[in-house]
Amino acid sequence: MPNNGSITVALPDGSALELATGSTPLDAAAQIGPGLAKAALVAEVDGQLRDLSRPLEGDAGLRLLTERDAAALDVFRHSTAHMMAQAVQRLWPGTRVTIGPVIENGFFYDFDREAPFTPGDFAAIEAEMTKIVAEDLAIRREVVTRDEAVALFRELGEPYKVEIIEGLPVGVVLTLYRQGEWVDLCRGPHVPATGRLGHFKLLSAAGAYWRGDERNRMLTRIYGTAFFRRKDLEEHLARLEEAKARDHRKLGRELDLFSFHPNAPASPYFHPRGAWIYNRLQRFMRDLYADGWPHDEIVTPQIYDVELWHRSGHYENYREHMFFTGADEREMAVKPMNCPASTYVYASQKRSYRDLPLRYADFGRLHRYEKSGVVTGLFRVRTFVQDDAHIFCTPDQIQAEVSSLIALVRHVLGDVFGFGIAIDLSTRPPDFLGSEAIWDRAEAALIQALEANHLEYRVAGGEGAFYGPKIDFQVTDALARKWQLSTIQLDFNLPERFDLAYTTAEGREERPVVIHRAILGSIERFMGILIEHNGGAFPTWLAPEQVRIIPVSDRFNEYAGTVAEHFIRKGVRARVDGRREGVGYKVRDAEVHKVPYMIVLGEKELGSGKVSVRSHMEGELGTLDLDHFTDRLVQESAPPPPTAAPPTP
Repeated sequence: MPNNGSITVALPDGSALELATGSTPLDAAAQIGPGLAKAALVAEVDGQLRDLSRPLEGDAGLRLLTERDAAALDVFRHSTAHMMAQAVQRLWPGTRVTIGPVIENGFFYDFDREAPFTPGDFAAIEAEMTKIVAEDLAIRREVVTRDEAVALFRELGEPYKVEIIEGLPVGVVLTLYRQGEWVDLCRGPHVPATGRLGHFKLLSAAGAYWRGDERNRMLTRIYGTAFFRRKDLEEHLARLEEAKARDHRKLGRELDLFSFHPNAPASPYFHPRGAWIYNRLQRFMRDLYADGWPHDEIVTPQIYDVELWHRSGHYENYREHMFFTGADEREMAVKPMNCPASTYVYASQKRSYRDLPLRYADFGRLHRYEKSGVVTGLFRVRTFVQDDAHIFCTPDQIQAEVSSLIALVRHVLGDVFGFGIAIDLSTRPPDFLGSEAIWDRAEAALIQALEANHLEYRVAGGEGAFYGPKIDFQVTDALARKWQLSTIQLDFNLPERFDLAYTTAEGREERPVVIHRAILGSIERFMGILIEHNGGAFPTWLAPEQVRIIPVSDRFNEYAGTVAEHFIRKGVRARVDGRREGVGYKVRDAEVHKVPYMIVLGEKELGSGKVSVRSHMEGELGTLDLDHFTDRLVQESAPPPPTAAPPTP
C-alpha cells in the first residue's frame, strides 16, 4: 500500500524498489537501468500483464518482460494485429473491424467488406504496416464508460464493436487503445509504440462467420504472424512451406491413400493403400491388448433410442453434434461416443469386486455433426473410429490403472511413433455434471497417479470434459506443431446415471469408477497427423508396400516374381513393377510413393542370391545378401518394442 507518497515493488531477484505514488512499470525499468527501459515491452504486475505506461496502484510484485519472454511475444503479436487493422482501414476506408486475437504462432483479424480480401491485397497492407512502424505511434490505453464506448463506435460506423459492448456484463471495465488516428476496443495490454513492432508476414485469408454462426454475415479473416527477429520469422515461414509440402490432403492424393466426395461430406473414402494403414493401426492396438496391456474387445450398436442419450447427458450437452433418425415411431440417434454403450455390457450381469477391473475396448464407428466450415481433411471429419476403451474399476484401483495407461501412452506415442510428449491435467469446466465433491475426488485421483509416476504436468483449469477431469497428452511433431492426442478421463458420473454397481468383499453394493481412454484417438485424425509428421514416409512396419522390385527389362520379370514370392512367404509386402517403362521412371515412381525399399534386378543379380537395394530414407545400400536383407525386413515389419516392461495393474 502507498506509504508517505511512495510504493514498493518486489522484483524477481528478491530485491525491492521504492517508487513515487503513481509511477508506472516503465518508471521502474528506467530506475533499474536505461537498457531495461529500452528493452521492456510489457509488465507483469502481481501475475497480470499490464501496459508499461499504466500507473501502479500500490505495492506489487513486478516483472518486466522483454523479447526473451514468451508472454511478451503474444503481446507483440496482438499489437501487430491492431497495426494490421489500422493499415486495412487506412487503405480501404469503410471496412468494419470485429476481433483480432492472438493464436498459436500468430494472429488474425476479421473484417467486414463488400469485396472480400485476398492474398493479392497483402503486399499493400504490409507496406502500410511498415509505414506505421516508421511513424512510431504511441499506443495509449483509455478507460471509458459503456455509453461513451457505444457512442464512439456508432459514430465510427463500427456495429460489431457496439454489439460486443452491449453484450458485456454491466460493471465490466471498458478500455480503448489508440494509436494515431486509429482506435479499438481492447483489454490489452500492448507494446508502448508501433515503432517497437516489425518482422511480420500476412499468411492467408479465409471466410469466417461473425461469432462462428453460419446464420450471421460472412467476414474475411486475415491471418498473420510476427517475430522479434527476422531470422525467427524466416525459419517459421520455411516450416510453413514444409508443412504445405507435407499437407496430408495433398499427400493423401499423391500416395493414393484416401479421397473425399460431395456425396458424403467430411467422410473419407480410404483406398486400398490407405485402408491397409488404417487397419494396421487398429491391429497394432489390438496386439498391445493381447500382450502387456490386456483389454477385452466388445462390439456395440450404432443407433440407439434417444432415451439413452438423455440418461447419459449427451442429449442436453452434445445434441448439436449428433445425427438423428427415427424407427418404429421412436426418435433414434447415431452414436457420437462409445461410452454409454459399454455400461450395458457391464450391467448385463451382477458384478463382484473380484471381477474388477473390467477393461472394454471398442472400435465402434462414431458419427458427429461438424459444421462445413470447420471440417479439415482427416483432422476433423463426421465419421470416424477411435481406439476407445472404458475401464470399470474400484476407487482403490484407479492409481494402478491410470499408471498402466500412462505407460501405454508413452510407449505408443514415444517409443513407436517418436513424438515428444507433454501432459495437461484438465479440471472442472463451468458446465460440469455431478457434485463438486465427486469432481474433487476425481481430480485428486488423477493428480495422485501423475505424481506417483514422477511426471511433470500443466494444470489446464476448466478444460475437463463435462462428465469428469482428464489427463491429455500433447505431442510435438517434426514441424514443431503441437497436437492433443491421447486422453485418460476419470468419470464418477456415468455409473450414477446408469445405476451401475458391484458387490464389495463385505457384501455391500457400491459404484464402480469408469476410466475413459483413447491412445491414438480418432484413427482418421491420427493418420493425418502421422502423414504430416513423416512426410508420407511411413515406417516399414506401417507401410502398405514395403519393398518394390524393379527388373531392368522384361527378361528379368520371372526372377523378380521369384524374389517377390520369397519375400511374401516371409510376411513382407512386396510388389514387382513389371511395366514397360525405363528403370529411372520406375525408381522415381517408387520414390514418389515413398516405398521404404526398392530392389533393382538385372544380369548381375540373376540367380546370385544377392540384390541391389535402395532405401527411401538412407539412399543406396549397395548389393546385399537376399536372406540377410529379408531378415532385416522381417525385423522392421514389427513395431518397436516398449523401452520398459508394461506395469502390472
